[in-house]
Amino acid sequence: MDKIWLIIQREYLTRVRKKSFLVISLLAPLLLAGSTIAISKLNTASGPDVVAVRDESGLHLAEHLTDTEDVRFVPAAPGSLAQAQAAFQKSKDKQAALLDFPAGFALDSSKGIQLLGNGNVPLKRRENIRKAVNKALGELRMARSGIKQADIDQMQARVDLTAIDLTQQGGRRNDVGTTTAMAYVLSILVYMFIFIYGVQVMRGVSEEKSNRIMEVMISSVKPFQLMMGKILGIAGVVLTQFALWLALSWGITTVLVPLLLKPDKPAITATTPLKTTPASAASTPAAAASPATAAPASASEAGVGATPQPGQQFSIWSVLSGLPIGSIIGGFLFYFLGGYLLYSSMFAAIGSAVDDQTDAQQFMFPVTIPLILSYIVSINVIINGDPNGPLAFWLSMIPVTSPIAMVMRLPFGVPTWQLLLSGTLLVAGFVGTTWVAARIYRVGILMYGKKVTYKELSKWMFYKG
Repeated sequence: MDKIWLIIQREYLTRVRKKSFLVISLLAPLLLAGSTIAISKLNTASGPDVVAVRDESGLHLAEHLTDTEDVRFVPAAPGSLAQAQAAFQKSKDKQAALLDFPAGFALDSSKGIQLLGNGNVPLKRRENIRKAVNKALGELRMARSGIKQADIDQMQARVDLTAIDLTQQGGRRNDVGTTTAMAYVLSILVYMFIFIYGVQVMRGVSEEKSNRIMEVMISSVKPFQLMMGKILGIAGVVLTQFALWLALSWGITTVLVPLLLKPDKPAITATTPLKTTPASAASTPAAAASPATAAPASASEAGVGATPQPGQQFSIWSVLSGLPIGSIIGGFLFYFLGGYLLYSSMFAAIGSAVDDQTDAQQFMFPVTIPLILSYIVSINVIINGDPNGPLAFWLSMIPVTSPIAMVMRLPFGVPTWQLLLSGTLLVAGFVGTTWVAARIYRVGILMYGKKVTYKELSKWMFYKG
């Protein structure tokens, strides 16, 4: 153990003292938070799209178009369509599009409306305008038929369903959006770090072998001690980087983000009309008195749980308050380390068997297939399907797929017996994989100038000595 500890110290200190490690560990969370805040600020600073409306239909459709958060309607320049187009192209307020209702357009028609733009009109902008036009036409058709929007609002039921997980003590509110986002983030972290640092183990072994450093080190330590020291030393580097990222992320989300993402203006709600039109003015009093459209008395009645409300200070911990954070963190660390140790032992065996990185590609592919497939299949089966179904269960039991599959299942809640069984199988898989990798490693690190095949690797496993 003393020799393994010395190798762990060497691998850990060599990597931690590098400037690249410090830069990535300290700047990565800041860059991620900065880019997120910048994108959010740019999106809010741009404001709604300004759309010029030319109405020659005689139905006064422009008066029934209601502004939203995403689009604002203004009258187009008077005159013919050609004159409106010329004024639109020269508009000083950078109008996003020109909406034209031609003469002879009828309420029962769905064709003839044109949306003109300087270049291609983005799909999202087109959809926002289409929704506003559909709403305006629907109001006019209802008014023609003698139907009031207030009566329709009263008849419509708006039910808020609060999902409760009864397997959790006291019943836990199940926020599907937060749970799914957490599963995505955890699985990506496990996949990314296992792959990145596993490849680092392989490259480190391969470089030391090509530089003949192995011949000196093997004279003092056993091959197994060297392999385990290298794997555990890099594992310490990973945990250190995780700790730094968590500390910086906590500071950013609790201090920096609330300061930079303060709401500049009150949120737009259903009871705060942006534009008063004849149709909407008539329906506002009845709609406000409708019990179906009345605002809930509390956040819990609305089923929003801990979701921050407009004007409320943002906190990542309030969003995650409904999740079993303790079991998620503990399970994540266990399965991440277990998956890293399992795959790193295989990467170390590959690095010892080849002389250059080109030869390593043919051996990396079979090793990375379970890792890639477990990520792709788990997304479709666990997140988009049933996280407690039979396929999800078996994916979280097989050692080569459980590091990603079980981590994806953790936010949804996993029975304790399944965690214990999966963890036991993962430890057994790591021990068996390490034994196989060590048998290959002890022969491969001193093998030079020979093209290795799978048949040759199988022979190395049974060499005596």
